[in-house]
Order: sequence, then C-alpha cells, then structure tokens
Amino acid sequence: MLVLTSAGLPYVAGASLHVATTVAPLTDMVQQVGGALLHVHGLVPEGVNSHTFQPAPGDVQYLAQADLVVLNGLQLEIPIEKLVRSSGKPGVTVVKLGEHTISQAEWVFDASFPKAQGLPNPHLWLNVDYAMHYVTLIRDHVSALDRDHAAVYHQNAASYLTQLAHLDRCITAAMHTLEPRQRKLLTYHDSWPYFARRYGLTIVGVVQPANFSEPSPREVARLIDQLRREKVPAVFGSEVFPSKVLHKIASEAGVRYVTTLRDDVLPGAPGERDHSYMGMMRHNVTAMLEALGGTPATFTACLQEPATR
Repeated sequence: MLVLTSAGLPYVAGASLHVATTVAPLTDMVQQVGGALLHVHGLVPEGVNSHTFQPAPGDVQYLAQADLVVLNGLQLEIPIEKLVRSSGKPGVTVVKLGEHTISQAEWVFDASFPKAQGLPNPHLWLNVDYAMHYVTLIRDHVSALDRDHAAVYHQNAASYLTQLAHLDRCITAAMHTLEPRQRKLLTYHDSWPYFARRYGLTIVGVVQPANFSEPSPREVARLIDQLRREKVPAVFGSEVFPSKVLHKIASEAGVRYVTTLRDDVLPGAPGERDHSYMGMMRHNVTAMLEALGGTPATFTACLQEPATR
C-alpha cells in the first residue's frame, strides 16, 4: 500500500525500507539513523572518484528496490540521478541533502569548481554543522516513509546528533591550538572550503584543476612560490587522488607532504569503530593538527569528554 504523508512523501506500510545512497559518509549517516531497520546500499565504492563515477549495470537492481534515494546533490551525482529517473522504483523519494542545507548564495565556486560551469563545490559534509543538517533530513524522510518506526529513527538521530555536536565543538577548539599563521591549507583535491569556512582556516591553494588532470608546469611553479612566500608548513594529498606532482611541489618548497586526508573514504575496515563518518573526521583533524603545528592532544582530550548537546 502506498499513500502520501502530510509532507507529501510516500509512506510504505509495514516497511523495512530500502535506501540507496552514494558516497560512504552519507551511507554511514543513513545507517546511524536507521540501524537494522533499513536496508542501505552505497552505490559509489570507497576509493573511487565520486565526481566521475558512472553507475554499473548491476546498480539498477538497487535503484529498482529503493524506496528512498539519498544524494548529496549540488551536481555531484548527475549520472546516478539519470539512472534513478530511468530505472528507479515508481514513486521513489529522492532527497538532495545539499540543496536543502545551504542556499545558492552560500555555494562555493573556485578554480576546481568554476562558476562558469555551474558546478558548485559539493563537499558540504566535511563541515560537521552541515552534516548535522543532513542527519535531520535523513531522519525526517525515513520517518515519513516508515511511520511505524519513526520514534526509533528520532531516538537514533538524537543520539547521533549529540555526538556530532560534540565533535563539532572539539574540532573548533582544536583548530584554535593553531596560530593564525598556521591555519592555512593547500590540498590536492578541492574538498575543504566548507570545512575551512566553519573552522577558521584559509584555503591558500588547490593543485588539481577542474578537469581532474594534473596541473601545468606553470601552475606547479606558482604553487611552489606561494608555499615559500606564505610559509605554509605542509601540503595535503588525498587517499583517492595519489599525485607525484604534489610530492614534487612539497619537496621543492621544503614542506611536509601528508598523503592521508580523506573526504569520502572511511578509515579502517567495515565493522571497525573508525570506519564511519565521525572516524573519518577525527582522522582528518588529527592529521591537520600534526602537520600544521597544532596540539592533537587537545583534540583527543576533548573527544574523551562526555558528549552533550
């Protein structure tokens, strides 16, 4: 039986919902809210470039079953959106979390995501405050689709939001252990503007061009000069985008090269505590503090305090 809720969302009677997601952080958020009540499948394998990912023919089966498709939005998953329209379950609910989290005026355009192409930087989830809004949207949609378990979803989400709020506060406190001159990021992949805006850092450069190729020799020389001029202590690579060019830039500029930042690859193995969105953010913040001259022990101590909303 399929009816509409007061919010205009379909409600599947007696549901054990099937939910299709995209990148791993979103998959984890859905699992945190739904627990064992949801059948969750992430379409984008970890370690794959989510910007250029093309769904495989076998992904049709997951979309044909899905009652809810959770997308980041902001043009990140255009091929998946097309597949949902052509092969999705009739009446499927599709939610684009990014579009319901910030306004167009808050979109970030930059060298890697130029405004002329109309593709805003989509990496909202690296700002934990935005991630919390993602969780509330997920909670509301699964609750509308499965009202019999709405109380459970709300309870799970409340607990998770308390943990995320605590993480957000700890990141803020940790970044204040950096001197203002140390709060500079130069990264390979352009994932971090919303993180930087939230936690008081400045993006001084991004290596990877908009077409995901390697930078030109002229651009490499410019970045080396910028690192020397601004005295940036480290450059940050990516788990998904290994780059010999970034190693060369770091070596010639005489700065540390950190290869382990993650924007959508969860650390550890499935089932381990750190294989989660929160684990990924803990890993990233610790790596930044160690490389930029902050105090990781302050971050660790904060995380060990009781979480309160």
